[in-house]
Amino acid sequence: MAHPAPPETVVRRTPRRHASLRELLATRSCLRVIEAHSPICAIIAESARIEQHAGCLEYDALWSGSLTDATARGKPDTGVLDIRHRLSNIDEIFEVSSKPLLVDADSGGYAQHFELNVRALERRGVAAVIIEDKVGFKKNSLLGAAAGQVQESPAAFSDKIRRGKAAQAGGDFMIIARIESLVLGAGMVDALQRALAYVEAGADGIMIHSNRTDPAELLEFARRFRACHAGVALVCVPTRLAEVSFAEFARHGFQVVIYANHLLRAAYPAMREVALAILRQGRTLEAEARCMPVEDILRLVPGTC
Repeated sequence: MAHPAPPETVVRRTPRRHASLRELLATRSCLRVIEAHSPICAIIAESARIEQHAGCLEYDALWSGSLTDATARGKPDTGVLDIRHRLSNIDEIFEVSSKPLLVDADSGGYAQHFELNVRALERRGVAAVIIEDKVGFKKNSLLGAAAGQVQESPAAFSDKIRRGKAAQAGGDFMIIARIESLVLGAGMVDALQRALAYVEAGADGIMIHSNRTDPAELLEFARRFRACHAGVALVCVPTRLAEVSFAEFARHGFQVVIYANHLLRAAYPAMREVALAILRQGRTLEAEARCMPVEDILRLVPGTC
């Protein structure tokens, strides 16, 4: 999201969508969030429910990530999709889903551009934006320090947060600061110092990121941060931590767990296998077991039948 949002002639106001994320955070110990890189993903996420004795288990919100948005459009995850492409996709998702949406905005770009993008996202009804404290050419965080990624100074990033908060029209929209200290080798002390500075600057939440497969440092950060800030939303994206349960993250003080790329990662291997099976067999019979029945596709999107 390196470029500012274009002027809009139509202003969409959806205050309930804004407020719903804060209301969920106030009433639930931890929220489940799953990525939606397209409207059909949003429909699948919206309809994913498991009935239990204690009630219905479902996803609380959706995630619009730069990795999945770019990959779904055949683009590299280098910030190549500007705000106009992201907003267009968000509009289409909002047409089919009522769930609150959190948006990954990479570093947020220049502070002046971030101010404009905050207004554009808030107008759309986005509940929260997450920006990471890196500067320069965007590379995916899972690549770590070897990709030459550089952290923004705490002072400059804090100023970006303050300017973003000042640009909001209302009080429900959330700006969440994502800390890359553990990914880039700056260490735990640096991560905690940055977290305190970003909260002081007005951040509504902190996302701590790690690319390790051992959850120890992530859980240690949660414990130490919670000792200072019990009421600030704490977020994680456990892409490398498949063995850690949602319940364990909640026990350690996380309030939002984002499954940031799993629907995309599930869809593309399945499509590749079906494409190869049709080539290999010269017919579709062998691929049919991997495919949803056409009748189910017709029923999936309301209004088709």
